Amino acid sequence: MSETSSPRRRFPAAAIAAAVMLAGAASLADAAASDWRAADTGETARFEPRTAQLRAQVLLDRAAFSPGEIDALEGSNVARALRAFQTSRALAVTGKLDDETWAALDADTAPVLRDYVITADDVAGPFVALPDDMMEKAKLERLGYASPLEALAEKFHASPALLESLNPGRDFSRAGESIVVPAIGDAPLATPARVVVDRSESTVALLDDAGAVYAMFPATTGSEHDPLPLGEWTIRGIAQEPKFHYNPELFWDANESHAKATVAPGPNNPVGVAWIDLSKEHYGIHGTPEPAKLAKSESHGCIRVANWSVAALAEAVKPGIVAELRE
Repeated sequence: MSETSSPRRRFPAAAIAAAVMLAGAASLADAAASDWRAADTGETARFEPRTAQLRAQVLLDRAAFSPGEIDALEGSNVARALRAFQTSRALAVTGKLDDETWAALDADTAPVLRDYVITADDVAGPFVALPDDMMEKAKLERLGYASPLEALAEKFHASPALLESLNPGRDFSRAGESIVVPAIGDAPLATPARVVVDRSESTVALLDDAGAVYAMFPATTGSEHDPLPLGEWTIRGIAQEPKFHYNPELFWDANESHAKATVAPGPNNPVGVAWIDLSKEHYGIHGTPEPAKLAKSESHGCIRVANWSVAALAEAVKPGIVAELRE
């Protein structure tokens, strides 16, 4: 969830229900979005915070400048994405949704919401409540999602709260249920000339041969106890669906009763759905089971990004590419 100075707000179910009654044969996406249609079109998006944020976050995500979880709330990860997007388009770097930035974002004219019918695979599970203790996690056969809602939210780069607000009364556990989701993109990323991890910005960026950033993701990059190992390293390999080899001796805050253990793969594995191995021993770029905490928490020195981000990175990078870890 992006940081915000105001309380979390849900989108008004009554307005959406009224829109459904008025929609007739219109799609569910049209009905659910009618209360804030400016998210798709219209100048109102500039002035209504929820619709402006939703539109901006989806467009940034599609432009490969990730705002983190799409939640329709203003926050620090949105500001990071805006600064990187503005730099890439030679705009004034404000981190704000100013008129020039809107004009650049609005070059993408596709709707930001779409219909999605929940499939049997989406609800197949198994879904299991996950323990906090690492030794208990090591007893599970797979670190899967805790619920269909969590799985669907991650599939569409969204917070569970946003999906619930877009779909009041909908059953996320029922195959065949039609819901409204962010219309994220699926274009693969180009192979970068260099990967840059920026500690001060809390980001991972992909650079082309000219040194220009063409993709950026919010990241958690170490801590006071386990600082980011600054310097130039190389990517050694990529592991999909990795196991997590837990060694409490490598963690300053580990429970003294813990022993070495292997934690099964899965999206809620401590390193998520992929591991990009660096030439610095024990360090890599990996996913996380807690995307809402990215760039707002600490790590044990490695670089955490959202599962959907590390999946895209893992497809784009290759062994031998330089990964610069900078202050």
